[in-house]
Amino acid sequence: MIPKRLSEIVESATIRCSADLGADPMVSWVTADSRTVKPGSLFVCMPSATRDTHEFLSDAAASGAVACVIHRSEAVAVARSLGLAVLGLVDEGQAFNFGLGRICEAAFGRPSDEMAVVGITGTNGKTTTAWMVRNALVELGCPSAYLGTLGFQTTGDMQILENTTPFPVELWQKFDEARAAGCDAFVLEASSHALYQRRLAGVRFDVGVFTNLSQDHLDFHGSMADYEAAKKLLFTEYAAASNKDFAACLNIDDEVGRRWLPDLPCPSFTFGASDAMLRAVGTDVRVDGLVLSVDGGPAGQLRFGGNYNVANATAALSALTALGYSPEESLEALCTVPPVPGRFEAVENDLGLGVIVDYAHTPDALANLLSSVREIGPARIITVFGCGGDRDRSKRPKMADVVSRLSDLTIVTSDNPRTEDPNAIIDEIVPGLVAAAEWLREPDREAAIAKAVELANEGDVVVIAGKGHEDYQIIGRVKHHMSDQEMARKALQKRSGVGV
Repeated sequence: MIPKRLSEIVESATIRCSADLGADPMVSWVTADSRTVKPGSLFVCMPSATRDTHEFLSDAAASGAVACVIHRSEAVAVARSLGLAVLGLVDEGQAFNFGLGRICEAAFGRPSDEMAVVGITGTNGKTTTAWMVRNALVELGCPSAYLGTLGFQTTGDMQILENTTPFPVELWQKFDEARAAGCDAFVLEASSHALYQRRLAGVRFDVGVFTNLSQDHLDFHGSMADYEAAKKLLFTEYAAASNKDFAACLNIDDEVGRRWLPDLPCPSFTFGASDAMLRAVGTDVRVDGLVLSVDGGPAGQLRFGGNYNVANATAALSALTALGYSPEESLEALCTVPPVPGRFEAVENDLGLGVIVDYAHTPDALANLLSSVREIGPARIITVFGCGGDRDRSKRPKMADVVSRLSDLTIVTSDNPRTEDPNAIIDEIVPGLVAAAEWLREPDREAAIAKAVELANEGDVVVIAGKGHEDYQIIGRVKHHMSDQEMARKALQKRSGVGV
């Protein structure tokens, strides 16, 4: 970032905040981590439920911070005694994130103004759609960044992040990185948490994509109505705040997208239904690919399997069209996009078994996944799944119902138990299994995957759902290395006698 006077940042942010600018220092970096403070930093004391982050002011000052953002008035005297200029934001509702986002946007020089920014929201399909759009843009000669569940990527390897959509300081650091890497576009997953908490305040979106809405995150939002309202913010509040010609891309095969369509204060591109502006169908659907045909136009061979990826590819086509690319060149670019890690990811083997790893962890996502597998025509579907701890408990029996109805054999296991007892989670899953279902209980995830591979016959498909790209399992608050892909390969090797 280019250094700026603190007063210039405050003026450019156009927000209400208390300010004691002191000597009006030059700010050359923004961070919320005292360990990454360097001379010229604006240090942000983020609100925290576990500790008072103002405790780190002295460490930040010692490392060269020149200013700070605080959220408690008592911290002003401490900051001034350390020689820090002070910006004060209110920690009420979403005001802190909103104000901080605008401060960061100004401090980093409004990088989202310089890129085409695509935000993708919805319950299912965000990651795949964002991955498709970003990689297609690169193929089309537009250097692009991706930010979402998989991490952050510009021109190099993927960086792992803690949140699908980071909090403001990290978010704007990533925008700054993307600009420095020469990116002309930035494609991000906009989670409902981030939209509601205004983590994306200040981002100037060009395109918003809505994929679908089904039950998820009710532990946070409380109701489906509030969950929907959070998603809609991308197309109302954030769209209105953009200084660009924002366009909405809506899946009107979903009743929510169709309901929103007349109310949005922006141009809309529709997809997913017979009366949509963009229509596409999938044929020759396999585990590792499908043919996508655009209505009245081209057809292309995608490297994505599963029928539900027709919807994701159509969403991506809609976004590319909204950015000004033709359906023909967009589809040609999509045909080069590699599969998404952990999304309908096939694990190769020579045993005649289909083995698929997928991130599906909601009732609707599981239904789409297993229906797509059934359409491929397997002899049997054997599904391994569990439910995350410390998350929406009401969806556990619903997930069980879906999996047991659409699978021939269900193996209930652990996902990320976090601070809950894995067996207690399974106890809440089991009542949702349909009465006539064939199922097994195995809390150890590696043993459950091994059992699924052991029981599979040639022509069967083993589906390992819930964790996808994740290479860890969270037990308590600690991440332990665990990869569904690695465990599946180990089980396949044991069965084939390799290394035994």
